[in-house]
This record gives sequence, C-alpha cells and structure tokens, in this order.
Amino acid sequence: MNFIKNYFHLEKLGTNVRTEFIAGLTTFISMSYILFVNPSVLGASGMNTGAVFTATALAAALGTAIMGIVANYPIGEAPALGINAFFAYTVCIGMKVSWETALASVFVASIIFILITLFKLREKIIDSIPSDLKFAISSGIGLFIAFLGLQSGGLIVANKSTLVGLGSLHNPLVWITIFGLIVTVILMILGVPGAIFIGMIAASIFGICTGQIAVPHKFISLAPSLAPTFGQAIFHVKDINSLQMWVVVLTFLLVTFFDTAGTLIGLAQQAGFMKNNKMPRVGKALAADSTAMMFGSIFGTSPVGAFVESSAGIAVGGRSGLTAVFVAIFFLISMIFSPLLGVFTTQVTAPALIIVGVLMAQNTAHIHWNKLEIAVPAFLILLGMPLTYSISDGLALGMITYPICMVSAKRGKEVSPMMWVLFVVFIIFLWVLNFK
Repeated sequence: MNFIKNYFHLEKLGTNVRTEFIAGLTTFISMSYILFVNPSVLGASGMNTGAVFTATALAAALGTAIMGIVANYPIGEAPALGINAFFAYTVCIGMKVSWETALASVFVASIIFILITLFKLREKIIDSIPSDLKFAISSGIGLFIAFLGLQSGGLIVANKSTLVGLGSLHNPLVWITIFGLIVTVILMILGVPGAIFIGMIAASIFGICTGQIAVPHKFISLAPSLAPTFGQAIFHVKDINSLQMWVVVLTFLLVTFFDTAGTLIGLAQQAGFMKNNKMPRVGKALAADSTAMMFGSIFGTSPVGAFVESSAGIAVGGRSGLTAVFVAIFFLISMIFSPLLGVFTTQVTAPALIIVGVLMAQNTAHIHWNKLEIAVPAFLILLGMPLTYSISDGLALGMITYPICMVSAKRGKEVSPMMWVLFVVFIIFLWVLNFK
C-alpha cells in the first residue's frame, strides 16, 4: 500500500486510495456506455459487434492503464464518439471503403501520431496555446458534455423547426435523469463526498423501481471473441494506396490530434494540474493516447483518445493515475460482467455529465472578456464545441479567429509562431473535413 501511495504521489496530490477508487468507478460508469454505443456505430460498417465490444474494452483498458501508470493522470481512454461515426458512415458507407482498410488507416495515422509525439511537437503545440484559450477550451468541453448529458437524458431533443428543443416530460425515461439530477445537485450543495456517484446509484434504483430499467437476468457472461477483427489493420496497410485513402488517414490524424489535445487541456484545467500555462508530463499523456490508438486499431476499433467523461471522476476527487488504473481494471472486469452494465443507462449517467459541465464552465471566469480580441475566439470555442458537436471543430473556430483578432488589436507580436502554424493547420483541417 505504501508503494502505491508513493508511486502515485497520493499525499502530495491531496488524495487517498479510497477517493481514487470512487473516482475510478465514477469515471468508468460515466464512460461505460461506449462499450455498447461503439459496437452499434461500427456495426453499421459490417464489423462484428461482439468483437468490437471486446476490442473497445481492451483498448480502453490498455490506454487508460498507460495513462495512469506512465503519466500519472486520472484520465480514461476509449474509442471516441464522433470519429467512430466518421469511420462507419463517411469512410465505410459513404466512400465505400472496407472496414478492414479503414482500420488500416487508423493504424497508419497512429504511427504518425507516435512519431509526432516522440519529437515533442504535440507538447509544443499545447504549451503554445494562450491561457485564455485554454480556459475557453475547458469551459467549452464543459458545455459540450453538459449538452451530451441533457441530450442522452432526453431533456434536450431534436426539433425540425428550431434544431433542438425541450424533451417531453411524458417520457418516463426523462424522469430518471431529472430524479438523478435533483439528488446529485442536493448532495453536491451539501458537500457530500462522492455525490455524483451516489446520484447515479439513486437514479438507477429509481429506474428499476419504476420499471424503466430491467434487472439483468444474469450477471456474468463470457467476453465475445476478438478473432473477427484482430490484426486486420496490419494485414490491410497495403490497401492505403490512393489520394482518397491518404485523405482518410490525414482526417483520422487531425481529428484525433485536436480532440485529444483539447480534452487533455480541459481536464488538466479542471483538476488544477496546469502550471505556468503548461501541463506537466504532457508528453507522457500524449504518448499514452497515441499508443492506445495504435493498439486499438489492431484489436479492431476506431481511434482511441482521452475521454471527456474523465471529468466526472476528477469532480469527485480523482487526482492521480491510480484513478486511471482503477478505470482500466473496471474495463477488464466489464468484459465478463457486461449484463450488469445495462443498469447504468444513458439516463442514469446523464446527471453526472450535466453537473460536471457546470463545474467546468466555471473556468469562464478566468477569461478576459473585456478584451474583444480575446473574447471573440474564446466565445467561438465555447459555443462552437456544443453546437458543432465536436471538440476539434470548436477549437478550429477559435484558433483561426485568434490571430486575426490579435492583429486587428495591434497585438500581433504576442501571437507565437506556433499559433500562426495552428492558424494554417486548422484552415487545412476544416478543408479536409469538407473534402468531397
């Protein structure tokens, strides 16, 4: 036990094993939906959903364990939402690329990712982003995950006239979210430790009592075979032999790069890790997700990256890599206890995302809103992330407008060369995303 405390610097970080365990469990529960969502999305491309389930769990466990043990950050890794839809619907269905070749594209992108990380280019990029924009990024992610929570809980729904609107209170599933949110808010205000996790337990019990969540018929099942997808990424690297396929590789690289960078910055801001506008051990954190992306493609899943839902664990006190280690263990356990995960539906985890969004949005207080050259790009990041449903797209809006605004304010000398590089890169990034 002393070895664990010393290795993860628990006392220095103001935490303990119990807190890290609760944080790890909270993060895992908040992330666990990906075990079911990812196979559903990738299954549209023709992939074996059972194999994708196992690949998702293994990739998440491996990436998260590396993040915890090597980088000592309480951040979970898993196949990212959004990019998995790009994989299935744009690449495989839209471009008529086989899922095996699409996996090979992810594998090649991950190799480039690792090389960029080794040369510390990603680290330099993250360090070059001004503190105001870092606060905007963390706040924007907060708004984004709160929007995800409101949507997954049924409180916000699609509306043909106004894009989005208030969900129906006649839907009994919505009341699971409302009940969980009220309980969590009360517990948070009262300062009850583990309030978010307790709120999820209360919401799941409420759902079972009202008959909206089924009690699982069994608690243990064997993990599905990985055979249908394992190694296909390597076997089909030879198929990346056209401009179209290299555009796919570049898109996987850019989206994952900036999604992960934005997520890491936001989570580091939330946990108070940033020092002098720099993220300690950022190189190790970046190495963790690039490695996870590579092995994830070999196992048989879309790009793996840092998960914004890690903020739920950070909110209940997770501060060290021990939180991530617990998350990794839970992902491994989940492969045999998958029926039990059905109790924690999206309506149950929604209140956690909403509350964490509130906590992360507090960083807007640190942005210099009185200076328009800062306020405009910061605002576009804040609003862009939830409205485009993409962390990387929101980043692009802010990064492109920042140099323009600074030059207009006659503060162009304050814009670092790296920020000018990002200005060009994000313009290319948006062009690539809209490449037909």
